[in-house]
Amino acid sequence: MLQFFFRYLLYKRGGWTKKVTIEHPKKYILCLAPHTSNFDFIIGQMYMRAEGLHINFLMKKEWFWGPLGIFFKKIGGIPVFRSKHTKMTDQLAHIAQQADCFRLCITPEGTRSLNPDWKKGFYYIALNAKIPILLYGLDYDRKLIECTKCIWPSGDIDKDMQEIKNYYKNFKGKYPEKFTIGN
Repeated sequence: MLQFFFRYLLYKRGGWTKKVTIEHPKKYILCLAPHTSNFDFIIGQMYMRAEGLHINFLMKKEWFWGPLGIFFKKIGGIPVFRSKHTKMTDQLAHIAQQADCFRLCITPEGTRSLNPDWKKGFYYIALNAKIPILLYGLDYDRKLIECTKCIWPSGDIDKDMQEIKNYYKNFKGKYPEKFTIGN
């Protein structure tokens, strides 16, 4: 019943469409871009529920306080302590290796602001866990959620990151001026 409600809300009322041609294995990193607004989170959560998916996500620790923290953890949130130098990518890769099912959504820009220097943690998690990266794009102009490419990290991070960034070159975020794939 809830899945029907979210399908109605996202696709019928919201006018969004999806183009997903990649099969989703039991373990993967979902790389989501562009990330220019908090609305991206809402669209992503509606999409997950409309499609019957459960995917964890990383979010800065400042959002995890009081009842809001309980809520975010309940829906799959994992707090990130950006001021501490932890081995979070190694820990997540280890968890992914041990788990029967591992699905983690990461926004590579690491911020809603303009950032040409994308974070590479998602890549290292996938590389070390030997799992694929599914490339998901949110295009507000076309109201399209798209995943038509999957990357298996080769270890050549410069080449792979350029391929990943190129995938997103035609996607328009809610605030296009806050998104760049860099050089």
